[in-house]
Amino acid sequence: MEFSVVAVGREDDSPVEEPLRVAVLADRLGYREVWAGEGPTWDSFVLAAAIGAATEQAVLTAGPVPVSVRDPLTIVRGAASTAAVTGRPVGVALGTSSKRVVEGVHGRPRTRPATALEESASAVRGLWDSLPGEPIVPGSGFPRRLPPPGGEITVAAFGERAIAAAVGYADRLLLDIVSPEQVRVLRARMLAAAERAGRTPPRLAAWLPAAVDPEPETLTQVLRSVVGYLAVPGYSDMFVEAGLAEVVELAAKGADRDTLLRALPPRAADTVALVGDADTVRARIDAYAEAGLDEIALVPATAGDPAGERTLTALKPT
Repeated sequence: MEFSVVAVGREDDSPVEEPLRVAVLADRLGYREVWAGEGPTWDSFVLAAAIGAATEQAVLTAGPVPVSVRDPLTIVRGAASTAAVTGRPVGVALGTSSKRVVEGVHGRPRTRPATALEESASAVRGLWDSLPGEPIVPGSGFPRRLPPPGGEITVAAFGERAIAAAVGYADRLLLDIVSPEQVRVLRARMLAAAERAGRTPPRLAAWLPAAVDPEPETLTQVLRSVVGYLAVPGYSDMFVEAGLAEVVELAAKGADRDTLLRALPPRAADTVALVGDADTVRARIDAYAEAGLDEIALVPATAGDPAGERTLTALKPT
């Protein structure tokens, strides 16, 4: 099992600079890769550049960036620019994001998201490895002046069409907040899609909230990250199977996030996160590995554990 670390700005009362602290710690502990998460606060490429300036060795991946609000050239240019100023390989993750973010934050329509993801992944792959001197976009007349970013293309996927796009164009397929059982099902779908396409399947990774020996406030932060998935098709079924049908029903009726957080029992974190003492977390990691996951991208809880130091130290590479 490979491990990487996600440095993402939380939309709560966490310090705005917290992702940088997480990234610096991850780099010092020897984690190979740091993800610079996109969100309402941080632009992922700016955050990746800041992380590159503050760290020494970690490979950088920006995103997932929502394909409905960034065109393919903007994505590739952002990665290449970040690689140029940091001197590191920079990858990019593509995703559809949510209606709440695309329409509610960016004010852009989120229509035909699966098609948008497929088209963006195809275009990004076509532009990714072009060399200096070649047209920045075929037929544009503008030459590319920066070298390729050097990192990997990741596609965040869940549905059938998104999985097919990842198989067709990505080096890595990313899942977000999933159980081992879901990993098993989604890996099977990925392998089937690769067989149909006659392609080698990408590596399979997942962003998972993590908290070793959590304080009460740490666990609350993990549960807060679960709330947004309760009403999402596919995820809601998983939580129902985990015995959380009443909370899922509340979410379906439009209950606000604070109401849902109060209704979530602590055991909800056990469904899709790495939570508990070190032995419990290690056993959980083994379950994900057995299900077919190749990489866990740790999203360390930081409430009660600044920069996620307790968690990242306990799980650091050996």
